[in-house]
Amino acid sequence: MKKFLIVGLGNIGAKYDDTRHNIGFKILDELASSEEITFESQKLGAIATFRFKGRTFILLKPSTYMNLSGKAVKYWLTKEKIPLENLLVICDDLNLNFGAIRLKAKGSDGGHNGLKDIQNTLQTQQYARFRFGVGDAFSKGRQVDYVLGTWNKDEDKQLPERLSKSCELIKSFGTAGLNNTMNTFNGT
Repeated sequence: MKKFLIVGLGNIGAKYDDTRHNIGFKILDELASSEEITFESQKLGAIATFRFKGRTFILLKPSTYMNLSGKAVKYWLTKEKIPLENLLVICDDLNLNFGAIRLKAKGSDGGHNGLKDIQNTLQTQQYARFRFGVGDAFSKGRQVDYVLGTWNKDEDKQLPERLSKSCELIKSFGTAGLNNTMNTFNGT
């Protein structure tokens, strides 16, 4: 059976729950809810697993904080014997408009500290990443406050549909493959 490790980046703790930076956690929470599964605290993170169309999806919310996510990713890839091509990392992206979805096969960290740590730990940029646009409506020097801020009313209204689309993307990644999923979802 094919296994996939789906990693949602975020920070642990209630004060981060509804922040833009925690969109990775929020997407995985939505997927777990739709699959009627729950997360359990395990080594270096919270884990939930489900099967879909003959595939096993292991959802990971690292408990290492955003900037040290690589340790958790490497541990679970190794423990579950999951090949790098079956890894998908979900993160926020300031360079994309709110709700925009970009799936890429590889690439730089783009200044994202979570991706930077994963890249340094795995010693490669060759893994799929799903960037969820959070926009850039902040003034100079206010980037940290913005990403650690909560969604505005307009974003809150649009979020359910965007979360649903994100869940579809994750399942497609495991069943239809990276290239088909990029063609279907990028730009939606």
